[in-house]
Amino acid sequence: MTATFSTRTFEFLTELSLHNERPWFEANKQRYEDDVREPARAFIRRMAPLLAELSPELVADDRKLGGSLMRIYRDTRFGKDKTPYKTNVGIQFRLGRDKDVHAPGLYVHIAADELFIGAGMWRPPGDALNAIRKRIDEEPDAWSAVVNDPALGQDLRLSDGEPLSRPPRGYAKDHPHVEDLKRRSFLVMGALDVADVVADDFAERVATRFRAAVPLMQFLCDALGLPF
Repeated sequence: MTATFSTRTFEFLTELSLHNERPWFEANKQRYEDDVREPARAFIRRMAPLLAELSPELVADDRKLGGSLMRIYRDTRFGKDKTPYKTNVGIQFRLGRDKDVHAPGLYVHIAADELFIGAGMWRPPGDALNAIRKRIDEEPDAWSAVVNDPALGQDLRLSDGEPLSRPPRGYAKDHPHVEDLKRRSFLVMGALDVADVVADDFAERVATRFRAAVPLMQFLCDALGLPF
């Protein structure tokens, strides 16, 4: 068993994508524990003090179930994909232990074919989305400071997130931030590579890049009346 992610992590995820069925997973469950779940939990523990430096509200919870590590079992009830397992490692650091998935947060995605980090909110519900747009409208200089921060541009980029085709109701098409008001997600993303993930200082690398997203997280939390 390894205390960090390794090439074995990617080998398991690749093989799972080829054999996404319960008999294979059950026969290889110890590999999942040793090469995926336990390294993920170790990473979460290492992130805890690093996240505390960014915000006392961010929670790094290493529980096997119900914590920062997302379940590998796929919910097949509503989607077209009926394969039983996710073929990625998803880790989410939320604001407060009881905040739901729609609250601003930080995310790490590890898969054989896709590696990235994210920060902010993906598809917030209508009331939250309206509150964010309202704050952009009322405090345009504060929003400009967020999106024009050189540190953000170096490490992370705002995701397009399938924006609206026209301004939301109540906002003029010549609004100085009209393109941002049309956003349905307020999320920054940055690519990782395998060398990052298997490095001994992976947690430190991730925390450094998350630091660039702090102004965005603060703006979103202020808009929603949440502590950060």
